[in-house]
Amino acid sequence: MSCSLPQGSSHKLFIKGSDTMLNLTEIMAEDFMKVKDNISIYVDGGGTRSGVQALANGECQICTASRDLTSSEIKLLADKYQSLGMSFLIAKDALSIYINKSNVVNDFTVDELNDIFTGKITNWKELGGADKKIILVLRNPNSGTYQYFRQHIMKGADYHSDAMIVGTTQNIIDEVSGDEGAIGFGGMTFFDDDVIHASINSVEATIENVRKDKYPISRYLHFYTLNEPRGPVKNFIDWALSPDGQKSVKKAGFISLWEISH
Repeated sequence: MSCSLPQGSSHKLFIKGSDTMLNLTEIMAEDFMKVKDNISIYVDGGGTRSGVQALANGECQICTASRDLTSSEIKLLADKYQSLGMSFLIAKDALSIYINKSNVVNDFTVDELNDIFTGKITNWKELGGADKKIILVLRNPNSGTYQYFRQHIMKGADYHSDAMIVGTTQNIIDEVSGDEGAIGFGGMTFFDDDVIHASINSVEATIENVRKDKYPISRYLHFYTLNEPRGPVKNFIDWALSPDGQKSVKKAGFISLWEISH
């Protein structure tokens, strides 16, 4: 957990959830506290599901989520607080397909990705690549990214049982960079010299293509609260949606809700 304590701070705000949004939220919190030095913000990851649980347990005031809440998560909040929760769109993100820089297969159709991650395609030679086994590297099921990809690319099908499960997106990057047969996915903002962000349907993974709605795997990133925000929570969310907050979104490498001038 990152902790920032502005001098003379009198209010504490706890935020927990999406690992995809962790760096984004940390940067936004740091920038916000430069103008609101009476509020101390604590930011933690752990995955969207963990954030929802923390929100339900009263351990945080904002849950960060890289997907919509599931029906069971909404029921959890409703049963405990008689509230469906409130969602705020904060930024836009896109998922990149990560492959090793030595892999000659660097453009996939959505159907091919479905077949790869469900295990119907198991060797790179089936896609015109080397005679090498495909190694799937995934985040754990608590991850909103894991669930989003399963819903939008795999149409709800199960991932292949041989997939390697790792803790963070950076772990996926590390595995793919060290194994020519590996493939994974995660936020477009993660980079490594030994990893390529593949094209999908011959559309490159770029912010410009996401903004123009050309790139097939893009999503909104959310803040969730139990009720109508008040006090420090409202102050932070209002700021996050302001031009200054959206500049922090761009600084973190994500896509602002609208074009922000420098």
